[in-house]
Amino acid sequence: MYCYKTGIAQIDDVSGGFEAGTNILILAPPMSYADQLAYALTKPLDGEYAIVLSTNERAAEVVDAFKLAGADKRFTGVIDAITKSSTTGIADTQRLMFVSSPTDLTGIGIKFSNMVETIFEGNFAEGETGLFPPPIRFCVNSISTLLMYRRLEVLYQFLHVLTAKLKKIEGVGIYLLNSESFDEKTLSLIKQLMNCVIEVKIEQNMSYMRIQGIRGVPGEWLKFSVVKGKVTILS
Repeated sequence: MYCYKTGIAQIDDVSGGFEAGTNILILAPPMSYADQLAYALTKPLDGEYAIVLSTNERAAEVVDAFKLAGADKRFTGVIDAITKSSTTGIADTQRLMFVSSPTDLTGIGIKFSNMVETIFEGNFAEGETGLFPPPIRFCVNSISTLLMYRRLEVLYQFLHVLTAKLKKIEGVGIYLLNSESFDEKTLSLIKQLMNCVIEVKIEQNMSYMRIQGIRGVPGEWLKFSVVKGKVTILS
């Protein structure tokens, strides 16, 4: 089965990376650069694809972030829940799709399915890789924004469908959630859908992560930085 390299030796050396079908929650406080970590883990390597559901940034900003990280934009797709509210006439392409707002979970689900189907049919980009099933990394940035618009029970069902689909197509899902804005019940419910949780904290202006749920990976706090899409563990 395919393994998705993370670029983090503490994971890759033990398990080979994220196993296909893994869903990962990044639980982080505000201003912790967790989105950079999420994008670094979502960045498609050779032969892979990435899809980002963006509720915080316009599609062009997401594409620029991945380009800066060294990703091939032909293999990166964005479902943008921001731009259409101000630019109503904007049209979908194969790699950039738009929904009216983060409240439109049905529209988001349809666009996600359409984009995955395009990848599976080999019509997403020139120079398709030929791997089957095509390795897809999927990022939700962020669950926190979705929770501002929809009730927890509704969003839970939506995420339940998404995480199940990622398992079925043997992709990986990476989901960002603000650790300080929601109660323990909310955090606990979202965690139930995940195979792995990466907690992030800031101490003395340094970022730390703790990885839980990957066999063989110790759950200790690791100091890290993210530069141009590369995660570096600092001693």
